[in-house]
Amino acid sequence: MANSKNRQPHKVQVLGKQLICPVCSNDHFFTRQALLNTAIATFFNFDWANKSATCFVCSNCTHISWFLGKQ
Repeated sequence: MANSKNRQPHKVQVLGKQLICPVCSNDHFFTRQALLNTAIATFFNFDWANKSATCFVCSNCTHISWFLGKQ
């Protein structure tokens, strides 16, 4: 998997299979990290303690595929 700071779209494999956009069938994605915020952690200003997800954003239609944990 490419680094989350990679600004160029790239091919992605998940569990050994090529990721294909379910909307437009594109095979190039941007990689981003996103926090999975919870109301309690946000209320107590502990957003840093929330889990994160890896997001692959289709470089064609911008559909986002979310994955928990490392890919």
